[in-house]
Amino acid sequence: MLPVAVARNLRAAGHRVICLGLAGQSREDLLRPLCDVFFRVGLIRINQWIRLLRRHGAVRAIMVGRVAKERIYDRYYMFRYVPDWRAARLWFRRLRRDKRSNQLLRAVADELAGAGVTLIDVSPYIPELLATEGVLTVRQPGAEILRDIDFAWPLLQRINALLIGQSLACKDGEIIAVEAMEGTDRLIERAGALCRRGGWVLCKASNPNQDLRFDMPTVGPATIENLKRHHAAALVLEAGRTIMLDKPALLELADRMNIVVLGRTNRPAADVPPA
Repeated sequence: MLPVAVARNLRAAGHRVICLGLAGQSREDLLRPLCDVFFRVGLIRINQWIRLLRRHGAVRAIMVGRVAKERIYDRYYMFRYVPDWRAARLWFRRLRRDKRSNQLLRAVADELAGAGVTLIDVSPYIPELLATEGVLTVRQPGAEILRDIDFAWPLLQRINALLIGQSLACKDGEIIAVEAMEGTDRLIERAGALCRRGGWVLCKASNPNQDLRFDMPTVGPATIENLKRHHAAALVLEAGRTIMLDKPALLELADRMNIVVLGRTNRPAADVPPA
């Protein structure tokens, strides 16, 4: 669990940890023992976040964990997640014409900064969890897997540049499925249903202009289990820009389940072949 790893590393580095756990989306039982102060806060109660952070002297903040954006398309979502005045102002003014995730999160970061709290990148605090370049498992990729990676990776960069999603699935030079709002786990399920003979490759990376202060691609042992359940052969991650939760356990599990894990660096956009 990424918030637990971050809280543990921050405390080990001597930082005071003030944790704001989103209601219904955080594990208080796991986080509270690692934090100096823990509060449960509303999903779109930005003024509440700022008030608590400032009360406890926080001037820097790290945003970790996934918020299921699809919930904003629930029926009556405004009544279920009642926004405070800051969130309402952002949603109906600044984000009135563009509610994409990157714009939403950047608006939240700017709102925090305006109140004296700077949102920072998490990666310097979890270097041991980042994907590195090359084959990370003992199991090595065969020629078919390498061909699919060489075909799919440049296409993923183009999809990412269009802010469509962070992942795609490929088999025999065909794109099986592309991630959108539903998240990687749901993509894996769709790919497995569409390619029942298995052996497909999942590629995952951030978009080239990704603000790493939020929404850094993340995988964990549960991702490997899901890939095995849906008959994937390999997982390709962007080196230096993808978090691997419980990395040693993830790689051991991948070898045990015969799934290759690789880290790959994005090439400059000029080197990406046309679609």
